[in-house]
Amino acid sequence: QVQLVESGGGLVQPGGSLRLSCLASGIAFSNYRMGWYRQAPGNQREAVAHIFTTGNTDYLDSVKGRFTISRDNAKAAVYLEMNNLKPEDTAVYYCNANNFPFGTTDSWGEGTQVTVSS
Repeated sequence: QVQLVESGGGLVQPGGSLRLSCLASGIAFSNYRMGWYRQAPGNQREAVAHIFTTGNTDYLDSVKGRFTISRDNAKAAVYLEMNNLKPEDTAVYYCNANNFPFGTTDSWGEGTQVTVSS
């Protein structure tokens, strides 16, 4: 049974920073592409960042240079360091595990709220 548990969300002022964490269990973590997605009210869920089994990463254009995704295979953890946060970053952030490129296993955490407001 796959379980992804996010933490680290909260309320932060514009320009501030947060670090999200996701702990995984029930999967061979090192074999999975890990990702962070977000969904703001009234919007579709969008991919924020991925980190592949190779360590390669990709990012949503609007977060490039501000967000950094990383993984620790020994801890089965993935992180999202978010700097210079903007009000438009406000959303529920979800952790995702996918056995890319096969795509036959796709699991989600329950999400953590990030609110950027003064």
